[in-house]
Amino acid sequence: MILCAGEALIDMIPNADGAYVPHVGGAVLNTAVALGRLGEDVGLITGLSSDPFGAMIADHMTSSNVSTDHAVRSNRNTTLAFVHLEDGNATYTFYDAETATRNIQPVDIASVPAGTSAMFFGGISLCNPPVADTLLDLALSQPADRLVMADPNIRPGFVSDHDGYRARLTKLIGRADIVKLSDDDIGWLVPDGDLNAKAQTILDLGPKMLLLTEGGDGATAHLANGTKVRVAAEKAQVVDTVGAGDTFNAGCLAALRRAGSLSPAATETLNEATITDMLTLAARAAAITVSRAGANPPWQKELD
Repeated sequence: MILCAGEALIDMIPNADGAYVPHVGGAVLNTAVALGRLGEDVGLITGLSSDPFGAMIADHMTSSNVSTDHAVRSNRNTTLAFVHLEDGNATYTFYDAETATRNIQPVDIASVPAGTSAMFFGGISLCNPPVADTLLDLALSQPADRLVMADPNIRPGFVSDHDGYRARLTKLIGRADIVKLSDDDIGWLVPDGDLNAKAQTILDLGPKMLLLTEGGDGATAHLANGTKVRVAAEKAQVVDTVGAGDTFNAGCLAALRRAGSLSPAATETLNEATITDMLTLAARAAAITVSRAGANPPWQKELD
């Protein structure tokens, strides 16, 4: 199993008339859903509210083959994210205080199943305590032979303590075997230098591989051993970019699992062909997501 840990929320997305319509979302949930639709065995550690939005999220998970067994259920409200679209690009306003995910404590999380081969962490759940510290502790407690992937999906405007957030991300990146960052993310983390220099700064923190996405300019895998592989972005008619990076994450994890390389040891020695296949699957899946409204990752049959 691949176990994802982080937020599940409701994206309030404007329709053609400007009215906001609820859609199930959240960066980590989107990654889990994309994995489920790609045929992977996946579960999600998240907060699930007893409110109607929580029921929407649970139904969405189940219909996309994502296990709800690891969810932390409560009567706290569901997080809401109002999406603002400009030329297809999304920015967000979050309503998250005292919500089902935000208030997750270490005692709420059950033991990770022994058969879990990889864990994924990311999204706004890493921004603010208590859930941010809970998830960091969970990541740091993983055994060395269990692959950890992280995608901070940085939202600076949502962070209450920037110094604390940077310190938390530094620790998480240091434990992660694979880190995915967009060009905007890495620019926030490492303000100075060109992209190659910034990538090396991240690798120096400890991960075995950095996946750097640049929107329409494609994606590059930088390995700690010096290997570097780049693929072009797949052509797509962009409706919006909601969920694109999350789908990319899922494609990478699915490709590694199919190649028998979903482990820290395998990540260190990936060959160029395997990396190219991984990035290509991820880019193809993400291209389908951007071609339709909201976070709506493709099913495997759409890629076959």
